[in-house]
Amino acid sequence: MTKFPRGKTAIVGAALFGGRGAPGYDPDEIAGIAARDALFDAGLTPADVDGLFVTHSNDAFGGGLQLAQYLGIEPIVADNSRTGGNVFQSYLERAAWLLDAGLINVALITYGSNQASATGKLTSSRKPFAYEAPYKPLNPITSYALAAARHMHEFGTTKEQLGHVAIAARSWAALNPDAANREQLSMDEYMGARIICDPLGKLDCCLVTDGGGAIVMTRMDRAKDLRSKPVSVLGATSRTTHDQIMGMPDLTTTGLAECGKRAFTDAGLGPNDIDVLELYDAFTINTILFLEDLGFCPKGEGGRFVEDGRIAVGGSLPVNTNGGGLSCMHPGMYGLFTIIEAVRQLRGECGDRQVNGAKTALAQGNGGLLSSQAVAIMAVD
Repeated sequence: MTKFPRGKTAIVGAALFGGRGAPGYDPDEIAGIAARDALFDAGLTPADVDGLFVTHSNDAFGGGLQLAQYLGIEPIVADNSRTGGNVFQSYLERAAWLLDAGLINVALITYGSNQASATGKLTSSRKPFAYEAPYKPLNPITSYALAAARHMHEFGTTKEQLGHVAIAARSWAALNPDAANREQLSMDEYMGARIICDPLGKLDCCLVTDGGGAIVMTRMDRAKDLRSKPVSVLGATSRTTHDQIMGMPDLTTTGLAECGKRAFTDAGLGPNDIDVLELYDAFTINTILFLEDLGFCPKGEGGRFVEDGRIAVGGSLPVNTNGGGLSCMHPGMYGLFTIIEAVRQLRGECGDRQVNGAKTALAQGNGGLLSSQAVAIMAVD
């Protein structure tokens, strides 16, 4: 297998828009504004873009053609693959290969959602799977609750340990002026929250927000001459294991266990080398599963690993330093925002929540019902 082009491409622009609300904007406008700002951050313009990677609820025709027209881009490559919230790490992976091969010169990866303004709740275009529909699942939470219940059964994981994930996320959000929920969270408040699908309650679930984001990539030889500090891409991998939760090979192990190893091998790093870890925490059980699958702790030890503030502000492993999907923002799909936060940490732009001396970061994406996983590992000199 051809080796990933380690360090040959870089993220040179990153931007957010509308995370605390974007009433009156549609998804193209949100994605477009984020794209404009990310290109400005890089010192580039839409005319420089020849690779466009985008997905959002308005792009019915496919290929990102509507957004390309909106931005005035005529791309050589237009991709709107839809594997869920992990797709942005997969876009980054494909962009790196295309850039290194010389097929494109500038890649724009962007996303926009007005989910909170438009509906105010989690929405899904998927119909219930025929063999699961009779049980009336409230997806996606029902599927994640199954994974949480199984982890509790096999490994003794407790509700309080799930609570440590939520409390840690809120401790980071309290330092982030862009986060939607900044109030400190106590264990008593967490334990008293309404149960939605046992064992998961309201505070185990991600937010529903508006929001958009964008990153810009190019080859490292060009990146060094652009406006912002380049963030080198060392490794990026993906893995899909199933669609519906009934097809998941093991409810306590995701595809991240395989693709995470490949990403670390490509990057020439291991878990102990990562300074900042950005995980897709749509539900509290995600953080525990992903810490295990990436090798930050043994399988079954994730619940104990997150106790005592280890992943919170001041802990030994900074995880979801913007507050994550649980406390910062979650506009339908969150994977792009783990990348943006990783980039900002590596560029030293995070103010009160900045992780001192951060040189390496891992940004992970999760799609569907723990169905698709993807990883990007980045670094700065």
